Amino acid sequence: MLPFGIGIPELIVILVIALIIFGPKKLPELGKNLGKGLKSFKSGMEEATDEFKSEVKDSD
Repeated sequence: MLPFGIGIPELIVILVIALIIFGPKKLPELGKNLGKGLKSFKSGMEEATDEFKSEVKDSD
């Protein structure tokens, strides 16, 4: 079972629909951009967490 209650059959259906909508040439580019976006989001969240921790530490 994958996160959000999605199983393998549901994942396959989602991927087939994405393939039909975007086509085989566009999918790698979309995956690459999604990966970059997630990496950027994670980096931003880590930065915000570090800043919050330093502010809490300074206030003590």
